[in-house]
Amino acid sequence: MRRLGIGLGSSLVGIAVGILLSSALLSRFSITAAGVLEATLVFWVLYLVVSFVALHVLVREPSTAEAGLLALASTILSLIIVNAVVDGLTVHGIQTYVAAAVIIWLTTSVSDVIGRRMIRARRPQHTAA
Repeated sequence: MRRLGIGLGSSLVGIAVGILLSSALLSRFSITAAGVLEATLVFWVLYLVVSFVALHVLVREPSTAEAGLLALASTILSLIIVNAVVDGLTVHGIQTYVAAAVIIWLTTSVSDVIGRRMIRARRPQHTAA
């Protein structure tokens, strides 16, 4: 159960950090304080659904490159939907969508790696007797 919590928590943190970084770095990306929480939660749910469909239904055994491209495409699609649904988020222009998606994808990837390391560090150590 802790593994699931760490995994979910790290994903949510990665998305929130990506959204905040996008707002700080991109002039055509803006979000309100309340919008950060709403956008993070909506983005997370959408990203899980879109990624699952892309990776498990459309492509049965993706290569590493295909998985990366599908994850980036899932991020862009999720961001477009979140922008349409969340009132506190505004994204203008295709370049801004792509740049924000890359930022969010990178921060989420880094947070997932950190989450996996945290899970691995909490595993009981087995020694050969």
